[in-house]
Amino acid sequence: MSITHPVRTDVVVVGAGFTGIYMVHKAHELGLSVVGIERGQGVGGTWYWNRYPGLRCDVESLDYSYSFSEEIQQEWTWTEKFPAQPDILAYLEFVANKLDVTKDFRFNTEVTGAQWNEQTSRWLVATSAGEIDTKYIVWGTGILSTPKIPNIPGMDTFEGELLNTATWPHAPVSFAGKKVAVLGTGSSGIQVIPIAAETAEHLYVLQRTPSYSLPARNRPLAPERVAEVKARYGDYRAEARSSMLGAVTETLDQPFSVMGEDLARSELERNYEYGSPMRFASAVVDTIADDDANAFVSAFAKAKIRSRVNDPAIADKLIPDYRIATRRLCIDTNYYETFNRENVTLVDLRDEELIAMTPTGFTTTAGEYEVDMFILATGFDAVTGTLSRLDIRGRGGASLKEKWSHSPSTYMGLAVAGFPNMFVATGPGSPAPLSNVVVSIETHVEWIAGMLARLEADHVTSFEATAESEQEWTAHVNEVSDSTLMRFSDSWYTGTNVAGKPRVNVVYLGGCAPYEARLKEIAAEGYRGFTLTT
Repeated sequence: MSITHPVRTDVVVVGAGFTGIYMVHKAHELGLSVVGIERGQGVGGTWYWNRYPGLRCDVESLDYSYSFSEEIQQEWTWTEKFPAQPDILAYLEFVANKLDVTKDFRFNTEVTGAQWNEQTSRWLVATSAGEIDTKYIVWGTGILSTPKIPNIPGMDTFEGELLNTATWPHAPVSFAGKKVAVLGTGSSGIQVIPIAAETAEHLYVLQRTPSYSLPARNRPLAPERVAEVKARYGDYRAEARSSMLGAVTETLDQPFSVMGEDLARSELERNYEYGSPMRFASAVVDTIADDDANAFVSAFAKAKIRSRVNDPAIADKLIPDYRIATRRLCIDTNYYETFNRENVTLVDLRDEELIAMTPTGFTTTAGEYEVDMFILATGFDAVTGTLSRLDIRGRGGASLKEKWSHSPSTYMGLAVAGFPNMFVATGPGSPAPLSNVVVSIETHVEWIAGMLARLEADHVTSFEATAESEQEWTAHVNEVSDSTLMRFSDSWYTGTNVAGKPRVNVVYLGGCAPYEARLKEIAAEGYRGFTLTT
């Protein structure tokens, strides 16, 4: 739909993923007018754009779904332990239609910026289809939504198929009979590599940093299991929401020093056999906090990698050299076994440097490689990348991009000092990146809706996080992070995967339940840390 004149509304919601769908619904419940903006052709967010073969969520389907509607929980039935991309997209389409929010979105529309108007205390949002005048903005642009494109010399000269896992074509892609290269061995690469290897003439895996990955052991969900959870979904969701990660993990909740090696090994084995990164990471609860615990868990995972790879020399190259769980812990289906195939070659970019792409392939310091297809599985400019690319101007014309170029600071991962009437769902300084993100999204959307209800009831013209509250929360996030092994992290959790980005941990490691409790305290105290102007 084309916007020919500035539209006036109460709320603009940017993004039509889990956050956008629920936020538009909550705006309806509050009686507020709302306009949703989405650059894709339909709802889905991350699950609309990412659709490469083998893509699954690494949170179990019974957890990775909305909990706010008992009707939706009972009507929708998941069929597999870990949901595949088409199933998640179908689920979000089902929910959007059920809630009747699709009509509120302007699809195929891109937001280019937003300007705060001091005189009117409103935002003017610039889009590819015109401007929108709004009282509030809720950014639901997601954690992993802006791909990180590597600057490889000669990439524009490649004459074969150049693909990116984060913007995969909607049309089917065939690997059959082709020489294929995949650059990147994070979560996306680990999922697409085994699929490509099945039919490719030859597959070259270009590895920069090895990942720890566990077997997913995905399987159909037994009808009895689904019925059991549906019968007690309320209690099941309450257990997930009261946990540190926002999911049911069945941990013994004991530190390594109390467990001892035998019990720790037994719990790691049990959770490894079950197949779940959250359960495995929770088996020894201080894995991310204690060096001895981390060393024990890391050694366990390394031994498992070696047991899955036939060639010890190849296995050694696939072994990570960093503390486990300080980068994303992945799950896979036959990832390590793929390197036992004769048509698969590991190109370790720690041994040979990638020099350039050519019209027919790529070159390294070890020689030339001819390929028909080159796949970029190179990750994302995570958490802050999307908003930092937009021209968002707050009070006094202050630039969000410039502010976050020094430090991605927020108050509670939700609001930014100097940017009134603006919420950033699952923003930097929230537990979202290391949690079941749907729980974090529901926590944020419900809290935002509660604040909007209060603002409207009290005829508040504008709200803004104070600089002091933002500084205190950011200092607390950093203090918690620095008390853990995450202080050694070299990943998108700390922004170090993007050149020029400040090295700051964007994840609150205090856990979902304590974080939500703190949000409730802030609301109960009249929204402590905010300035409310009537």
